[in-house]
Amino acid sequence: MNPHLAQLQPYPFERLRHLFTGVTPNPNLSPISLGIGEPRHPAPSLVLQALTANMDALSAYPATAGTLALRQACADWVERRYRVQLDPAQHLLPVNGSREALFAFAQTVLDGSEGALVISPNPFYQIYEGAALLAGAQPYFVASRPEHNFAVDWDSVPDAVWAKTQLVFVCSPGNPTGAVMPLTEWQKLFALSDKYGFVLASDECYSEIYFGDTPPLGGLEAAMLCGRTGFPRLVSFTSLSKRSNVPGMRSGFVAGDARLIEAFLRYRTYHGSAMSGMVQAASIAAWNDEDHVQANRALYREKFAQITPLLSEVLEVALPDAGFYLWAGVPGGDDEAFAVDLLAQYNVIVLPGRYLAREVHGVNPGQGRIRMALVAQPQECLEAAQRIVQFVQSHYPSSL
Repeated sequence: MNPHLAQLQPYPFERLRHLFTGVTPNPNLSPISLGIGEPRHPAPSLVLQALTANMDALSAYPATAGTLALRQACADWVERRYRVQLDPAQHLLPVNGSREALFAFAQTVLDGSEGALVISPNPFYQIYEGAALLAGAQPYFVASRPEHNFAVDWDSVPDAVWAKTQLVFVCSPGNPTGAVMPLTEWQKLFALSDKYGFVLASDECYSEIYFGDTPPLGGLEAAMLCGRTGFPRLVSFTSLSKRSNVPGMRSGFVAGDARLIEAFLRYRTYHGSAMSGMVQAASIAAWNDEDHVQANRALYREKFAQITPLLSEVLEVALPDAGFYLWAGVPGGDDEAFAVDLLAQYNVIVLPGRYLAREVHGVNPGQGRIRMALVAQPQECLEAAQRIVQFVQSHYPSSL
């Protein structure tokens, strides 16, 4: 048995199920879950049509590198979105969603040497931690600071840690904070990567859900703005799950440093990670269309514009830069107790923030916060928000 398996911690939703053991939700209210970040808007019809029109592709083994048509569609999207030109044969590779790609990429670039470190934001997407541990490395967590719009405190990392670091996970827009990294942060990380030689893995799966007029800056875009042609030691991870509401299709791509992409393709060839031909055809349709993405973004903007002011009256919460989460501070500071009582009294599920972070130097930066995924239809999300307001007003009157 792989000894590293024993180091893995329960996934947040496993911990949530355990927390709710013995809790009886209010039977007089319909259940509403804001706990899981699973897109629930309808999948675009053009994707469904492409899937059904290409079912004959099931009769052939797909190539791990994908078809040239898919790689070109992805490269064209990158050029439209970020004004970055890619060679689809060298700089890009289709993947079965960003989750499996983030995990597998760590297995590709980490060398298994004793003392190797992987830096992760804190709070974070738990795949980062598991990928590091199962590759024989140790995660090093760096807190996102609420006083600085949840920017990751890269300056707090000692030189001795950077010297042992082989991989840095970046998540922008962030999960769960929604914070977008500005160019100055990228410049800092690029300089550190040049000095210490670590690889940057940029998780950008929330890049197409944003609330301002300017789309979030991407890693490849930041590299080009800094004159880093060839994207040295940088790979970005992009997904259709949130952009196009097709989480079950498991489709995305990675792009960046050609040397890393070549190594990742070799790993994936042995790992057996080829994308189905019918999914490739549907992915081409999705990457080539922006109308459904704009409609999806508009629906999220509508929900957040309605719900954020309502919740800000009773919780410490503000409109994020991007993403579909609200990362809210709760009265009393006990996120677990808040989640339990909210379920019992108002039949609404939220995720305690401590489950998305790790305690470092006695502090868990997620403690005292909850993550709310506004993924359901507007009316259901509004109903959940109204219940939360009623809950806080009745349960924590002294905090108002």
